[in-house]
Amino acid sequence: MRSYNEAQFIGTFMTTSATPTVAAADLPVVQAGSFLTLHYRLAGPAGDVINTFNEKPATLSLGAGELSPAMEDKLIGVVEGTHTTFELAAGEAFGERNPEMMQWVARKLMNELGDPYEKYTAGDVVQFPTPDGLGSYAGAVVQVREDGAVLFDFNHPLAGQPVTFEVKLIGVL
Repeated sequence: MRSYNEAQFIGTFMTTSATPTVAAADLPVVQAGSFLTLHYRLAGPAGDVINTFNEKPATLSLGAGELSPAMEDKLIGVVEGTHTTFELAAGEAFGERNPEMMQWVARKLMNELGDPYEKYTAGDVVQFPTPDGLGSYAGAVVQVREDGAVLFDFNHPLAGQPVTFEVKLIGVL
């Protein structure tokens, strides 16, 4: 049996993988229009709002509106394989809170859009169809009146708050 002195291996890279080692300069870098596979976490002062680290990674296209422009800007120039965290100032990630995004919705409309027997309580998040019917958007219940009308907050939950944006960039195309 042949023995080796550990000094022989100082400064060398040993791997059991058949995949060739790629220099960081050869790895893809995020740019406008890139398709990304990543794990990410968005958190505000109260904790996580989204966290994919214990789930299937997310896939998205930069510039398609799947992330806020401020978060997309943070990703430009990031190298595939990077795991980093960005701190965004209050309002930077999702804008300031907009009082006009607080709206009362009549019970009659709620009945037409969903289950007429649904009971809404503060904190519930309700999905609404977009006018074209091709997508949806969410509103958080703030208050319910005796007549059944519901006050919704359509601001992003992190609007007006500092945001922690943690990213592990798995793939860049």
